[in-house]
Amino acid sequence: MNRLFAVTCIGFLCGTIGTGLGGILTIILGNPTKRFMAVLLGFTSGIMISVVCFDLLPEAFNIGGLFISLAGIVLGVGIILIIEQFIPEGTSRKPGEDLDFIRSGILLGIGIAIHNFPEGLAVGSGFAASNNLGLGLAAIIGIHDMPEGIAMAVPLRIGGTNRIRILLYTVLAGIPMGLGAFVGELLGQISPEFICLCLSFAGGAMLYITCGELIPKTHNVYKGRISAIGMIAGILCGIIMSNVI
Repeated sequence: MNRLFAVTCIGFLCGTIGTGLGGILTIILGNPTKRFMAVLLGFTSGIMISVVCFDLLPEAFNIGGLFISLAGIVLGVGIILIIEQFIPEGTSRKPGEDLDFIRSGILLGIGIAIHNFPEGLAVGSGFAASNNLGLGLAAIIGIHDMPEGIAMAVPLRIGGTNRIRILLYTVLAGIPMGLGAFVGELLGQISPEFICLCLSFAGGAMLYITCGELIPKTHNVYKGRISAIGMIAGILCGIIMSNVI
């Protein structure tokens, strides 16, 4: 029981600290120009595309095959389309608050939270095999969660969300990793098909949010090519991360 509690705590800490640090990095930017925010929004969009296309989905394909992965992607997109109907859009009556960007940040946070659960499963299953494997996976995934926290925090920041809420939302997005670590350690070997479905579900959700929400909104922040350059830089950075981390 003590070991199960310790593994669960490690999962919670790595998930919440990883995404939380991404939120903190966005908060400490101060009051950047619209040009800089457009670059940052493009960069984080590129990071998310890389995470999905070069990390999440290939891993899902390797674990559970093409059919289950495609089913998970379609399911992920479909669920986000349904959730979208319940989140308001437009410009708030409060000065400096844009509900379109806040909506994008919340939707992306949901996708990241879903993604963090199978990552927690990996950590818990790793601890079930050996402590060294579990700790190594926890450290790698914690670092990996930082740019995801940034990707979630940037549209919230642009939308006018206050700093405390940004930090709170990014920390909350990391909590499912602890839940996954609990389940992974408790059950030991999770069904590969279940992990594949979780990964591809999260990949589909995040891909739709990035392509359907974040990328179109970059031009609302600043008209010009600079956001596209930021996006390409983000994709390249994501590729490097996928191969190094």
